Amino acid sequence: MIRISSGLYKGRVLRGGKSPLIRPTMSKVKLTFFDILQTDVKETIFLDGFAGSGNIGIEALSRGAKYAVFIDDLPEAARTIRHNAEKIGIASGSYRVICGDFNRSIIALARDGFHFDLAYLDPPYALLEYADPLKVMRKRGIMRPDGLVVLERSSRLRFATTHFTLRRTQRVGRECLDFFVYDAGDPGEKEASE
Repeated sequence: MIRISSGLYKGRVLRGGKSPLIRPTMSKVKLTFFDILQTDVKETIFLDGFAGSGNIGIEALSRGAKYAVFIDDLPEAARTIRHNAEKIGIASGSYRVICGDFNRSIIALARDGFHFDLAYLDPPYALLEYADPLKVMRKRGIMRPDGLVVLERSSRLRFATTHFTLRRTQRVGRECLDFFVYDAGDPGEKEASE
């Protein structure tokens, strides 16, 4: 059972989705993430990448985020997120659900002028063995200069990126949360040096 743990929608239950490809973030991991951030969620523009049930982004809205964007490439996940948001009564003007490839969705958001304060990425863990979802975020400049990207991964999987600076890693059971900050250097210089 997925339950909102704090804020405006505290105690409300979310649907998880029937597909085994939808893997909701465990409540212990979610609570650790929000306990670390405390009040830093309020008034943010929040990105829930590889969103699944929308659990993280809806919790962020419950805790005072101004707006949330949910990205997932599974049509069932997109339907589940919309169902959960509507069931809880979240105003349609305070979120957007995108059903599509993560990279293409980020490119579209950049074209639309989005800049995020906080991003939570929970990709399929196997994807991190061959792809870096932070690369397109850096290249398209969708994070604010003081923005924070948090990546959930298996503790057995090593992940490194040259596109953001790792500030903290928090282990939670079998999972890890990596906290990345925007590197103020010129992204063009960084890519040219790679």
